[in-house]
Amino acid sequence: MREYSTPAQYTIGEDESVVHTVFEHAEKTPHRVMYSRPVGDEWIAVTAGQFGEQVSGVAKGLIANGVQPGDRVALLSATRYEWSLFDYAIWAAGAVSVPIYDSSSTEQIRWILEDSEACLAIVETPRHEALFVDMPDSLRRTVQIEADAINILIAEGAEVDDAELKARLAGIRSADLASLVYTSGTTGRPKGCMLTHANFLSEVRAILTSTVGAVAKPGNRGLTFLPLAHVLARAVSLALFEGGAAQAHWADFSTVAGQFTRYSPNIILGVPRVFEKVRDGAAAKAAAGGALKGSIFAFAEKTAVAYSESLDHGGSTLLLKAKHRLADKLVYSKLRAAMGNECWYAISGGGALSPKLGHFFRGVGVPIYEGYGLTETTAAHSVNTPGDQKIGTVGRPMGGNAARIAADGEIELRGNVLFNGYWRNEEATAEVFDDGWFRSGDLGSIDDDGYVSITGRKKDLIITAGGKNVSPGPLEDRMRSHTIVSQAVVIGDGRSFITALLTVDPDVFENWKTENGKPATATIADLRHDPALRDALQTIIDDANTMVSHSEAIKKFVVLERDLTEETGELTPTLKIKRNVVTERFAADIEMLYRK
Repeated sequence: MREYSTPAQYTIGEDESVVHTVFEHAEKTPHRVMYSRPVGDEWIAVTAGQFGEQVSGVAKGLIANGVQPGDRVALLSATRYEWSLFDYAIWAAGAVSVPIYDSSSTEQIRWILEDSEACLAIVETPRHEALFVDMPDSLRRTVQIEADAINILIAEGAEVDDAELKARLAGIRSADLASLVYTSGTTGRPKGCMLTHANFLSEVRAILTSTVGAVAKPGNRGLTFLPLAHVLARAVSLALFEGGAAQAHWADFSTVAGQFTRYSPNIILGVPRVFEKVRDGAAAKAAAGGALKGSIFAFAEKTAVAYSESLDHGGSTLLLKAKHRLADKLVYSKLRAAMGNECWYAISGGGALSPKLGHFFRGVGVPIYEGYGLTETTAAHSVNTPGDQKIGTVGRPMGGNAARIAADGEIELRGNVLFNGYWRNEEATAEVFDDGWFRSGDLGSIDDDGYVSITGRKKDLIITAGGKNVSPGPLEDRMRSHTIVSQAVVIGDGRSFITALLTVDPDVFENWKTENGKPATATIADLRHDPALRDALQTIIDDANTMVSHSEAIKKFVVLERDLTEETGELTPTLKIKRNVVTERFAADIEMLYRK
C-alpha cells in the first residue's frame, strides 16, 4: 500500500478560532484594505477596522435575536462581500454557519434547515426569501441582505453589551464546530460535514505555509467568484484574509472576465470549466477574426504546450524559445492582459484539469496549480505549488496531511483538515472511515515523489455487461478539452458497449456555423444530426478512444438538443455533472443509442 505524508509547518492553539483574525487585523492594522466592494464602476475599499466594526455589530444583532453559542445559522447568498461579513459575524456570536447554495430549491433548503435545526437564516434577495415555504419550526426568523439586513441587525444589537460579545469570542475553542457544510448531493441527499475551527485553521495555515500561499500577503489582491457556499472558495478566501491580502467578490460567471481587467487580481481561483472558457473564448475570438488570426492562435497554443512540456524535460531549444517569444507578443501578452495583467498564478479544483490546458496556461505565463480535496477535507488536501508542480497530477498532500492507496485503488486520506464526521449520521460516518483514514470515493495513484493522480470516481465506475470496468472521467475530460464540446457524459453501466452524450458549446457553435456554411438562424437542435457536425465530433471521440482499449472505447454518441446547466438541474453549483439526473432526463436519447 503506497502512502505519502507531509509534516505540518504550523501549530494551532486550543483557544484559537477562524474569527479571531478579524479582530487581530482590526487592532494591529486598522487602515489596511481587506475587501473591495463593487459600487457602480468603482471598487470601494473596506479597511480592517471597518470590517471589524461591522462584524461586531452584526454579531451583537444575532445575539439580540437569541442566537446562542453552538446554534446553527443558515446563510443563503451568491458570492458577495456580505457573505464573508455574515460568515465571520456568525462565528463571532459563537454560532455555527450553515452555507446554502443560492441556486437551491425549496426542497433542498427545507432539508438543510430541518437537518441542521438552524434557528435563523440570512438570505440575499426577495427571490430567495420566497423559497422559504413550509420551513421547520426551529427557524425563528429570516433576514434579507438586499432589505438592509446588516444595518437592521446592527441596530437591533446596539443594546448588547460589548462584554457579552467578548465573552462569546473568548469562549470559542479550536475544537468547536464552526460550520455544517452540506455535500453538493450529486448522488442522494446532502449530508452535513462537521468542520471545526481547527479544520479551517489547518487548511488556511497549510496554504499560507506553502509556496502557493505566497500571494496571500498585504498589498496583493484576490478575486473570489466561485460560490462561497462551496468549501474551496471559502477556504481560499479565509487564507487570503488571514494572510492580509485584499479581496473582491463577483458572482456572475458570464461577466467575471471583465472583472479581471477591472480589479487586476494577483491570484484567480477557478474550476476547470472557468479556465476552459477563458481559452475557448480566446480561440473563438481569433477564429472570428479570420483565417490568419485563427492560425496565429493555433500556432501560439501549440507553442505554449510544447514550451511548458519542455520545462519538465530539461528546458526548451533555441528554436522553441524563439517561437515562444513571438507567440508571447502576438497572443500571450493579450491573454495575460485579459486576466488583469498582474495574475501570478491560478488555482484549480473541483474537477480534473486537462494536462493540455495546464500546459497551455503555464506556457502563456499564468500557471494553474491544480489541487484536490473534498468538503470532508475542508477543501484542498493536496495541491501543486510553485517549484513543485507535475501537470496531470493534483500535487502532494499539504502540510499536516497524508494520502494512501487502498488495495482496490481507492484514495484514502488523513490529516488535520479531516472533518469530524457527518452531522447526526453515525452510520454514514462509520462507512467512510477505515481506522482513522477517510475513504474518498476517488480512484488514483501516488508516484514515487508523493504526487497524487486521480483516475476516476469509484461510484462513477462503469461495469459493462461483459464485466469490463471503465472509468468515465478521463474520457469525458479528454472530449471536453476540445473547444466545441461543452459537456460529455459517458454511458455504459450494465450495457454491452460504451456510448456518450455530448453537448455543443453555444458560443463556439455560432462560429462553427459560419465556417461550415450553415444557416445563421439554425439551432443546435436543428443541426444535432448534421453530418458535418457529427464528423467533427466523431474526430473528438476517436481522439478520446486513443486513451483506452477497444472494449472501453466509445462506440456511439448522441448530440443533445441543449447544453447541461445548473439552472436545469444537471450540474452542481461548481459545474459537476449530476449523473443520475442526466441519465434520467435523457433516457430516451440513451435508449436510442442501444436500439438494435
